[in-house]
Amino acid sequence: MGQEMGDPADIRQEPDQFSLRSVLLVPASAERAFEVFTGSLMQWWVVEYTWSGPEKLVELGMEPRAGGMLYEIGPHGFRCDWGRVLTWDPPERLVFTWQIGADRAPVPDPARASEVEVLFHPDGPERTRVEVAHRYFDRHGEAAEGYRQALTAGWHELLSRYAARVVGRVAG
Repeated sequence: MGQEMGDPADIRQEPDQFSLRSVLLVPASAERAFEVFTGSLMQWWVVEYTWSGPEKLVELGMEPRAGGMLYEIGPHGFRCDWGRVLTWDPPERLVFTWQIGADRAPVPDPARASEVEVLFHPDGPERTRVEVAHRYFDRHGEAAEGYRQALTAGWHELLSRYAARVVGRVAG
C-alpha cells in the first residue's frame, strides 16, 4: 500500500459473509480526514441515499460525541435519526450504528442494526489510510447477505465521493 490511493479505483474492498472492509489512502492529515468524514456529510454523502432525496434534503449530519446521532433533516423540519455514535475518538477512530434496514426502513432497535467502524491511520505527514469496516450484517435478518452485497457498491460510491472531498474537489 505504498502508492497514493486518491483515485476511486484505488478503494480496496474485502467482503466477508456478514461484513465489508474498505481501505483507501487520502492525501491529508488524519485530523483533516476525520473532520471531512464526520463534519462534512452534506458535501460528500450521496443524497440519493437519503429518505428526503436531493431536492428536499435540508441537512445531513453527525453529532460529534459518543451518544450523538447520525441524522437527516428533510422537508418541514422532518428529522430521521439513522445511527448513533458509539465511539468518538478524533482523529483516530469512529464507530456508529447503521440503523437502516435492507428495505431502507429505519431500524429503531440498535441491537438489530449493523455497525460501522472507521479508523484513520497516519501514513506520512499528509497522508492517511482510512479503513471502513461495516460489520454485523447478520443483525439485519434474512436479507443480510443481499444487503452486504448492495452496500459493497454503496460504500465504494460513498468513499469515492469522500476521497474527492478530502482533496477539495466537489463530489459529484
